Amino acid sequence: MGSRNRGDVNYRNPCLTMHQPWASLLVYGIKRIEGRSWPAPITGRLWIHAASKIPEPETIKAMEDFYREIYAVNGITDLKFPEHYPVSRLLGFVEVVGCVTCDELVNWDQIPEGVRLEGQTKFCWLCEQPQKLIVPFEMRGFQGVYNLERKIYEAAIRGISPVVPPLPVKFPLPNPRDPFSLKPRSLASSPSSSGTSDVNNRSENLVAAIAGAQAAATQFSKNGNPPSNTVEVGDDSRTGNRYRRAQ
Repeated sequence: MGSRNRGDVNYRNPCLTMHQPWASLLVYGIKRIEGRSWPAPITGRLWIHAASKIPEPETIKAMEDFYREIYAVNGITDLKFPEHYPVSRLLGFVEVVGCVTCDELVNWDQIPEGVRLEGQTKFCWLCEQPQKLIVPFEMRGFQGVYNLERKIYEAAIRGISPVVPPLPVKFPLPNPRDPFSLKPRSLASSPSSSGTSDVNNRSENLVAAIAGAQAAATQFSKNGNPPSNTVEVGDDSRTGNRYRRAQ
């Protein structure tokens, strides 16, 4: 697999193609963590494009149930989900403020418990400040992180609208002057006293919702059965060729 060090590509208006419903959930601010098997190569604005695969109703239900349950942990029970999950469309962008490991996320007491419950992958990209296109427009995507074409960027930036997330989250940077200060293994790794990662402290509905989200995500893994410690609740469209067309 090709390396994804931040210095090997000159990112201008970087974009990530994701499967639905994960793409829309991220742009609507419901999803705060983008789960990957590789660390984020950037911080800052990341455009989100929806791949061409139409999501199964069962997949949408599994992910919506997952987010209902983890938001309920923080007392939010009136989530408004997207009415539609368009495919082959540029949807908007989020701000990636850092990347931590799953173990770091689930033990991070400074962020809401529901956010910590999204930590189901090896690396967790931390996303804030979502904005969506008023009218998503059609384009083809690529796998990995790639640069938007200039003409697409210039058209898209004029049609952006801020999103008010159901629970806005601000991830604290260890060093506010260094945008890369929040990176894997940058946080203390001692276990939290909150018991977030203890399955025995979770409700049956929450355990079932997490299992359903994990099962929904495995359909996009390379072999359909990723290792149990790196199950992708997000979408993992990794490839050694960053500019391969997304399906």
